[in-house]
Amino acid sequence: MSKCYFVQISTDPDVDPLNCAVHMACPTQALTDGYFVHVFFTSHSMKVLQVAYVDAQDEKASQPPGQCSAMTHTLIDGAEGIYCSTGSQSAIGVTPDNAHKVLAGGCKLN
Repeated sequence: MSKCYFVQISTDPDVDPLNCAVHMACPTQALTDGYFVHVFFTSHSMKVLQVAYVDAQDEKASQPPGQCSAMTHTLIDGAEGIYCSTGSQSAIGVTPDNAHKVLAGGCKLN
C-alpha cells in the first residue's frame, strides 16, 4: 500500500523565498518517489502557483535556473489535489474569472 501525504505550505515567497522553496521540495520529492500527495497552500504561499512568480522564484530562492518552476509543475501535474481557500485566493488577486490567466498552466485549485 502506497503512502499518502498531506502537506500544508504557508510561507510567503516574498518574505522567505528559500524556505518556501524547501517547503515545495518536500511534496515534490514524495511525488517523485511515487507517493500520493495533497497540498494545501495557505494565504500568500499560493503566489508560487502564479505565472508571475514561478519563473522569478529561482533567483529569489538562490536555486538553479528552472528548479522552482519544475517543482511547481511537478505538483500541478502530479498531486492528487491542490487546495487553497477562496479567501487566500482573493487576498492575492485570484478570482474565478482570472484564475486561468494568473495561475501556472493546468493548475486547478480545490
